[in-house]
Amino acid sequence: MTMTDLLFLTDAYLKEFEATVLEQVEGGVVLDRTAFYPGGGGQPCDFGELKAGGQVWMVTKVQRMNGLPVHFIAGGLPAVGTAVSGHLDWDRRYKLMRTHTAMHILCGVIWRDYGAAVTGGNMEPLSARMDFEFETMRKEFVAEIETAVNREVAAARPTQVKILPRAEAFQIPDLIRTKINLLPAGIQEVRTVELVGLDLQADGGTHVANTSEVGTIRIPNYKSKGKINKRIYVELDE
Repeated sequence: MTMTDLLFLTDAYLKEFEATVLEQVEGGVVLDRTAFYPGGGGQPCDFGELKAGGQVWMVTKVQRMNGLPVHFIAGGLPAVGTAVSGHLDWDRRYKLMRTHTAMHILCGVIWRDYGAAVTGGNMEPLSARMDFEFETMRKEFVAEIETAVNREVAAARPTQVKILPRAEAFQIPDLIRTKINLLPAGIQEVRTVELVGLDLQADGGTHVANTSEVGTIRIPNYKSKGKINKRIYVELDE
């Protein structure tokens, strides 16, 4: 079975890369290596371009199919064996990295201070929402959370990424913060993302290297989504 080297797992700041087309699928191609994030865990996929020999193919979506990231392209496809250079829409990617890290700050603060598990979440560049297992929520409470998360931004906590054997990873207390464990049983290695001193979770997405890169976090709204399910909305500055 062909495999793709997922470059974003170890270097989220990689904007360009060289690769070879391994196979074509309907409307897209599989590469031997990629920095394009295929979406998952609430983080949308990357956009960008593939280039070769003066030709440019716009990557309009990246999605896992049969375990491999497929780069969907507008127009014709590069032939199998073509050496291409990949170029991410970096402005979009970096905004998503900041947003994803902001979500981990929020999750870390709420877990540390209130012990509430995550019940859902989703994000777009510079905006997101996350659901928590709270019975009640009020304006003053949300203001306390907003102050606490921005304190963690100012603390300039570094981000550490590790890939651990499954057995070792699951010895870490509270590694899974979601209400349901979303890690398939067959996965033998677990990628962890730590905001040092605040939050440590299993996570497959991309993050900034330091919480200070996130910038000011605003909580413009919150809603009740059930008896013990409350939604918090987050926005970041450009």
